[in-house]
Amino acid sequence: MTVLKTSMRNFLAHKGRMALSAVAVLLSVAFVCGTLVFTDTMNATFDKLFASTAADVSVSPKKTDDAQETGRPETVPASLAPRLAKVTGVAKVEPHATSRQLTAADTKNKSISPESGAPTVGTNWDESQKKSVEITSGHEPHGPGETVLDADTAKKHGLKTGDRLRVMAAPGDFSVTIVGIATYKTTNPGAAVLYFDTPTAQTRLLGGAGAYSGYGLTAAPGVTDERLKQNVTAALGADGADFAIRTAAETKAENKKDIGSVLDVMKYALLGFAGIAVLVGVFLIVNTFSMLVAQRTRETGLLRAIGSSRSQVLRSVLVEAVLLGVVGSVLGIGGGIALAVGLMELMGSMGMNLDTSELTVKATTPVVGLLLGVVVTVLAAFLPARRAGKISPIAALRDAGTPADGKAGRIRAVIGLTLSAAGGAALLAAANADEPSAGSGLLGLGVLLTLVGFVVVGPLLAGFVVRVISAVVLRVFGPVGRLAERNALRNPRRTGATASALMIGLALVAALSVVGSSMVASATDQLDKSVGADFIVQSDHGPLTPKQSEAVRRATGIAHFTTITTVKARIALPDGTSVTEGLNASQATYGEDLRTETVQGTFADAWGKDAMTLPEGFAKDHKIKLGDRLTVTMTGGREARLQVKAITSDDTSINKGGMFIGLDTARQYLPADRMPLDMLILAKAADGHAKEAAASLKAAVADYPQVKVRDQADYKKLIQDQVGQLLNMIYGLLALAIIVAVLGVVNTLALSVVERTREIGLLRAIGFSRRQLRRMIRLESVVIALFGALLGLGLGMAWGTTSQKLLALQGLGVLDIPWPTITAVFLGSAVVGLLAALVPAFRAGRMNVLNAIATD
Repeated sequence: MTVLKTSMRNFLAHKGRMALSAVAVLLSVAFVCGTLVFTDTMNATFDKLFASTAADVSVSPKKTDDAQETGRPETVPASLAPRLAKVTGVAKVEPHATSRQLTAADTKNKSISPESGAPTVGTNWDESQKKSVEITSGHEPHGPGETVLDADTAKKHGLKTGDRLRVMAAPGDFSVTIVGIATYKTTNPGAAVLYFDTPTAQTRLLGGAGAYSGYGLTAAPGVTDERLKQNVTAALGADGADFAIRTAAETKAENKKDIGSVLDVMKYALLGFAGIAVLVGVFLIVNTFSMLVAQRTRETGLLRAIGSSRSQVLRSVLVEAVLLGVVGSVLGIGGGIALAVGLMELMGSMGMNLDTSELTVKATTPVVGLLLGVVVTVLAAFLPARRAGKISPIAALRDAGTPADGKAGRIRAVIGLTLSAAGGAALLAAANADEPSAGSGLLGLGVLLTLVGFVVVGPLLAGFVVRVISAVVLRVFGPVGRLAERNALRNPRRTGATASALMIGLALVAALSVVGSSMVASATDQLDKSVGADFIVQSDHGPLTPKQSEAVRRATGIAHFTTITTVKARIALPDGTSVTEGLNASQATYGEDLRTETVQGTFADAWGKDAMTLPEGFAKDHKIKLGDRLTVTMTGGREARLQVKAITSDDTSINKGGMFIGLDTARQYLPADRMPLDMLILAKAADGHAKEAAASLKAAVADYPQVKVRDQADYKKLIQDQVGQLLNMIYGLLALAIIVAVLGVVNTLALSVVERTREIGLLRAIGFSRRQLRRMIRLESVVIALFGALLGLGLGMAWGTTSQKLLALQGLGVLDIPWPTITAVFLGSAVVGLLAALVPAFRAGRMNVLNAIATD
């Protein structure tokens, strides 16, 4: 009980000093809990949606692995409906005609398709739709020119009943009038949904009246879903092998599996960034308790003198850590729920509509948050607590502090240098690896070892690096600068730990900057070397429809077009196994528009009858030689015997690992209705007609807002923008770790000011002005921040450079160090140091001189 009382008294007495550490715990726990609540809410939302749309039993086409991208969904025959209606236990048969491969535009030719990656869905309106939506304005679609639009899409684009839409699908384009608005009874996760009458959906989406995309069967009263499935399977007999027959539970599980993989990636990525924030928070907590223990040396010595044991002192400090962990965790759990709501609002602005009324907080989430916060805080406080337990009663007679353990410092330096050297060797080995798989493992090991090594050796580095930084930055400030330097050097362990927290976040920023910049530079270099075409035409929403391809080919001022599509096929290998690959099918002009280096054979020969190319890595792995014939079975088509006419170089990032065949060869072995749609079209302008060609191409696709015409400069900018968006998102997530690190600098300075109260009073007594005092503390903060930035940026550039060497094995061979970004981050660290010192410097400047001198 005495230990608890002492801990409570100390905790409350130093609550101001604990506040920033509590914020670190709060932020870390909030990120973890927010991620769990957000992903649980997403899962619950999709579960409700799938449950509301699943029929008792569904009959759909059996999924074809690696199906061709024809733009039309797989179908079942319409003649199956009467047979299903006669099955025992079937109360109702509802045919579905649904496609997720369409886009729609308003009268201003603006696409209403989601930009979040969610699909645009076209489907027939029937009674089953009323389970998930209700028409809140207008009426059901009754004819070929009518549609009902979901309320979320209508609201986002300002659409209402009576407005016209143009729908673009593989079978053709058509116009409709919005006659109704449908509101979801559950949350619509972001898809744009258009409902048509059944005949229109069949002909316009599926391409004919003789098929449906599937059937939903309603069970008669007293008939279970499982029994109905058995009855349907028995009634269809051998024909049932061509269909997927599922109960409502199986349909829900299948849909959840499809979306679950995406949600899991999001969940674990967010938890990964949360882990980084937790790691950075550990440094803050360690520093806080280390300084508190040092400041309470005399108090602890007195406790030991009056009979407290080492274990009691240890427990006293750990109880304070538990209190800190509990307070921070409880606040963090609440913050996590708020963060989840914020993420839902953010997703809503991106087009994925999530209703906050669906917020799902599982019982395990607060338990995980509380355990995480308390355990991490206690573990971080253990070493300072252990040092407190070692304080002897005689320490009560000293002024303050405990003598540094020189032996422990030497051991620490040896361990740190050893780990750093081992990590550097692993990074060097990764950079010289021949295989990406082996190199990736070495890269991960090198990152881990160098990170831990730099953290451990930080105090040793502080002595040298801080002096170098001070010589450049602080000496111009005269005596104030020299005092700031000595304060930073006074406790290298503290300075190293504070800087290490900042180092971790900035190392990741630097590494990702190097990788991102190198990716853009490599892709740009490959475009310059390989692309001979003047224009690249492609859709932002999947392949080009036949109508769109026809429109492109009507452009004038073009010397030639090259159509590129991907044919899915199974290749029989010499060893008796087989692999499924996507073959690039195009015309012979491909070699002019995208120059491809060969190591054997001639690339132009690949466009002849029954010919193909292989990449050198694939050919080497499977012992295939130039001139060999391979059995290739195209999905949905016939078996072909294709001869290897060329082996292409792997030293490229464009179409690395690609296999090529002629478009005529693909058409020879694939039926017309199984030919995949054009993925993109390359265009070469006729000599002297570049401007005419560009204007003509853009005019040709003007009716299709999703189709873009880009020249090489546009394509380079597209790559740069895509990489930039990804990096900005990652930087945003890393910002939390950097914020926690900044709090660590603030906390260190605040506690340092308290620790140096008497010293500050003496400085003021001998003539130090308040302005000079505040400047000294700000400069000390800047030095610590720059020290962390220098270590982090150096470490990050080493990681990024090694990563680029591995990416070079994938064809990304250009190393580009983004010096403007690196410089901006380094200078930004100085600004961060200044901001972190504002409050501690202000408090120091307001100290009463006499009270400060009298402080014990």
